[in-house]
Amino acid sequence: MAAVAGSAGRSARPVVALALLLLAVSAAAPVATAGASAAVNGDRLRAEQIRKQASDAAASAAALAAASRRLHLDRARHLRLLSSLHRNLTNTLRALSLAADAATVSDPFSDPAAAANASSSRQLDLQAKDLIRAARAAIADSKPLFDPQLKIQRLKDAIFAQNELLARAKKRGAFASLIAAKSIPKPLHCLAVRLTAERIARPEQYAEPVPPPRALEDPALFHYAIFSDNVLAASCVVRSAVANSIDPSKHVFHVVTDRMNLGAMQVIIRRMDLKGAHYEVKAFEDYKFLNSSYVPVLRQLESANLQKFYFENKLENATKDASNMKFRNPKYLSMLNHLRFYLPEMYPKLHRILFLDDDVVVQRDLTGLWKIDMDGKVNGAVETCFGSFHRYWQYMNFSHPLIKAKFSPNACGWAYGMNFFDLDSWRREKCTEQYHYWQNQNENRTLWKLGTLPPGLITFYSTTKPLDKSWHVLGLGYNPSISMEEIRNAAVVHFNGNMKPWLDIGMNQFRHLWTKYVDYDDEYIRQCNFAPP
Repeated sequence: MAAVAGSAGRSARPVVALALLLLAVSAAAPVATAGASAAVNGDRLRAEQIRKQASDAAASAAALAAASRRLHLDRARHLRLLSSLHRNLTNTLRALSLAADAATVSDPFSDPAAAANASSSRQLDLQAKDLIRAARAAIADSKPLFDPQLKIQRLKDAIFAQNELLARAKKRGAFASLIAAKSIPKPLHCLAVRLTAERIARPEQYAEPVPPPRALEDPALFHYAIFSDNVLAASCVVRSAVANSIDPSKHVFHVVTDRMNLGAMQVIIRRMDLKGAHYEVKAFEDYKFLNSSYVPVLRQLESANLQKFYFENKLENATKDASNMKFRNPKYLSMLNHLRFYLPEMYPKLHRILFLDDDVVVQRDLTGLWKIDMDGKVNGAVETCFGSFHRYWQYMNFSHPLIKAKFSPNACGWAYGMNFFDLDSWRREKCTEQYHYWQNQNENRTLWKLGTLPPGLITFYSTTKPLDKSWHVLGLGYNPSISMEEIRNAAVVHFNGNMKPWLDIGMNQFRHLWTKYVDYDDEYIRQCNFAPP
């Protein structure tokens, strides 16, 4: 058994050596220049991940070696015990055999020695029974060490129990991660409150001009739609687009929020240096056509079943299905998420518009999008499929006959976040009506889980034009392995995922791409304790 322990120990040594080698390599790595610091940070992160994997492997090998040593000691102890029992039983059997021989040649009634032999035989019988009981107990105790089938079964049971614990821990971890991602940080809440107070204190300074500027409806300009209730995130989108545009005076930003954040959004946009760019800030409640008689989502929000699905789930129910937890977030009912399906009605005089999520950063001038020939398509978007990933079958229920009849399960998915819409083609294809039809069909959530990407994939099926991937690089909110070269070449980078750059859980190697568009000199941002990078 010592050989087993030694082999396990030897198996751990190469892994330990690899870990030490990696540590030595990282310690000897030269310090990068300031211009390449972001790339070095990514390399260091990958090296740190490799070191951690090597360390985990070494720890596992050491644990196996320790278990092998314990198994060897247990087997040795049982072997000694069984050997001792074997000797004692052999000696007892020999003594019983001698006593039986003596009893056959003597008369126990006339010979005193024979009576003594009979008494000794009874004692030997009792001793043999005790030894037999001890031997049976020892054999039962040592059986798991020598019975491979029983040992395999016990190992399977232990693995199953550990998998159950791991699955439960993963679900609770996913739930905790969701809370961390969707909760509003205190500085962000503070900023919205202070900006709202400023709007109330000086209403005349931040009032929207009446009548609105003609540029807001000028189709010759470059128009952007940004729908958000996050005042800081929306301001960074606008600031990054302005900072990287060739001629800001030709750009128009249509920012829409909710009534509660309208004042704060008006103040933060007004306080920015837009370098001649045009803007408007409105609440979606200002669009009177958005009511429950026209909008399926608003009508479904009045459903008791949907309200129960979102608002009456207890913690133990919420953590039963970790894969569906994010879809129970009430944000998916927010009209700010569904406004993207009403762009032609919100901006009836425009021909084209660029939709931007509030978790993107613009890194270069985007006017080249307006030069793309859309070939009669409605939606210009970057496709996200590769191999079997991000295909339609992952977003909708192809066991439903309606879905199965209309769509291909292997159709390539695309991303929201930066979408260029041809509004004339949209009106011609009647995409909003298509969206209403499918949204009504999915009232009981049998066609797809909630969210805006599945109905978008359905609405713009066969009317989406793929854009070059350099226009829109995704994953900065969940994927640490994106190369810095790919990010540098991107027109728009997207922090989709839970690790938003304004959260503490955001990834540090990408956070600087967003923080450089935060105005840390602004008095309200300073008052709310936003820490500069």
